[in-house]
Amino acid sequence: MSYADFQARIARINDVLCTLNLLAWDSRTMMPPGGVDARAEQVATLTMLAREMATSDAMAAALNAAQDEVGDGDDLPARAVALARREIRTLARIPADVIAEKAALSSRAHSIWVAARAANDFSAYAPVLERMMALQRRIAGAIGGDHPYDAMVGQFEPGMTHARLQAIYAELKAALVPLIQRAADAPQPRHDFMARDFPIPAQKAFGLKVAEKMGYDMNRGRLDDTAHPFEISFTRDDVRITSRFRESWLPGGTFALWHEAGHGMYEQNVAPEHARTIFATDLVNLYAVGGASFGMHEAQSRMWENRVGRSRRFWALHFDDLRAQFPDQLADVSQDEFWRAVNRVRPDYIRVEADELTYDMHIILRSEIEADLIDGTIDVADLPQVWNGKMRETLGIDVPDDTRGVLQDVHWSHGYVGSFPTYTLGNVMSSQLFAAACRRSGVSEGLEAGDYRPLFEDMRANVWSHGRSSTPEETLTRATGRGLDTAPYIADLTAKVEDLTA
Repeated sequence: MSYADFQARIARINDVLCTLNLLAWDSRTMMPPGGVDARAEQVATLTMLAREMATSDAMAAALNAAQDEVGDGDDLPARAVALARREIRTLARIPADVIAEKAALSSRAHSIWVAARAANDFSAYAPVLERMMALQRRIAGAIGGDHPYDAMVGQFEPGMTHARLQAIYAELKAALVPLIQRAADAPQPRHDFMARDFPIPAQKAFGLKVAEKMGYDMNRGRLDDTAHPFEISFTRDDVRITSRFRESWLPGGTFALWHEAGHGMYEQNVAPEHARTIFATDLVNLYAVGGASFGMHEAQSRMWENRVGRSRRFWALHFDDLRAQFPDQLADVSQDEFWRAVNRVRPDYIRVEADELTYDMHIILRSEIEADLIDGTIDVADLPQVWNGKMRETLGIDVPDDTRGVLQDVHWSHGYVGSFPTYTLGNVMSSQLFAAACRRSGVSEGLEAGDYRPLFEDMRANVWSHGRSSTPEETLTRATGRGLDTAPYIADLTAKVEDLTA
């Protein structure tokens, strides 16, 4: 037994989990509807195989031998052993039957959610969601925490708790509510042209050209269509993104593409030496991923989507290229009008198409609902009523149907209860990382000239290459000099509103 044996065992688990990722990608993009039940069994089998490999006596012996060899230092081998031991301990607390059922259910639930969303039929989705939430409550009970939601959030953002989230949300709401009102009271920008007919192939061509300019490597990636955009990797050399395009709404698919490209660049640029190690293997969620956390991942996607893609300078540089793709649709539109339109503050039903100011209100709403579902305050049957009431209270919107309400997100069908807060945490981190990068040599000058390589290289050096070998807090401190701080994000949103209302 040796550290090399431990590494070899983790590498085999990583291979199984990458295969699971491949099955997940296929089920969401290419698989015919009739394949659902067989796929569910395949996913359950491979998930249980990975669990058995991780929690086996042989792995325990390999961990102990590796510990004796590398000691208790802070170098990468010692960190690898400590991380694997910590995650296996958590994994072992979750009953095997819960993991197996959740794996199979998530495969079936996705197709049920897709059909229910298309038919605006929450009742068709409710039974599978009830079962998923029952399993999640068992997982929360097994992992433990001061609040049942702690276990849910902690799976995706290590160290984050329900109590800490409430403090972060309070800071954000105190700043966001008056900013949203200020933007709403100002004259609204022209936006009629956004709903003209924009052929989808041209949308893809423009969006992908920019994504590659940002740094997404199509030699190690691809773009596909899906019901809900996502990124997924099968090692750093095969990282795929998806988007959802509509001819009658230009920003939706384009900004979603850049969002997912941000995720993709992170995974493509984790250091090669982390491939097939614990630093690319999440043993709590039994998922192959290279990023430090879901929140740090969202920091990358939201930075490229918003800090770069919605900036005034970005459209000064790229609007002519967009108009070349759509000469008739944008013939009467100026660059400034377009920039104002893609930044228009408009409370809406759909989270993935929300503006920067109202986006976090969508996340806070979902977090509150998840926490209440997990601690038993509300039942699945109450969700449409609760959702619609919170939308009215939070954003002043009357939701017209469940498709644009409680059925709009895919996360619960995949069992990702507790992942929603990572979007807001990612927003906060994105502003911290972006501000710090712009203080370093060459980044601001590159953005001004439309050269995104300096920002790309800054993220690769300070964030991406380290992957899961650093905690989110360590990564943030390395890159910015401090831990999680809402101030830069609030400053960015305040400056945006001042610019839009000037």
